[in-house]
Amino acid sequence: MIIFVGRSNVGKSTLIFKLTGKKVKRGKRPGVTRKPVEVVWRNRIIIDMPGFGFMSGLPKRVQERIKDEIVHFVENNAEKIKLAVLVVDGKAAPEIIERWEKRGEIPIDVEFFQFLRELEIPTVVAVNKIDKVKNVQSVINYLAEKFGVPFQEISETFVPISAKFGKNIEELKKLIEKKLRS
Repeated sequence: MIIFVGRSNVGKSTLIFKLTGKKVKRGKRPGVTRKPVEVVWRNRIIIDMPGFGFMSGLPKRVQERIKDEIVHFVENNAEKIKLAVLVVDGKAAPEIIERWEKRGEIPIDVEFFQFLRELEIPTVVAVNKIDKVKNVQSVINYLAEKFGVPFQEISETFVPISAKFGKNIEELKKLIEKKLRS
């Protein structure tokens, strides 16, 4: 089982479609995926998880409940999960991380990455929306530092992509396959 996780509206469903050719419900507003959605790809189960964080039109308590359900799903299925793909918005993530840190809070993307590591789930970070980023490598280096990924592991952890335009999808596929083999 491979899970795709990340904040709302970072492109998880679009990425799954570009990777697998399988249609999953997608929308322009946050919170379209509210329950885990399964698709089969190359004899593997792919799970499109709901986004965590802001969801358009949903009360805070419902958003928190969905976040709790995501955490419980991952904890309850940790042994079956062969790989997690954490999708982050390459343009928005640095400013979101800084905003959370200024409030003295651990940014949710960072917290979720550490959570996956604690459960010993191999994780690839798909840095999406790179078509909107001026200096992609500096964003990846910044994220690696915030996520606690050593310099020598960056290329084995982070892949800059544009799900919308299909950029670097093959590189992501290769890294997914490599992680699944190891």
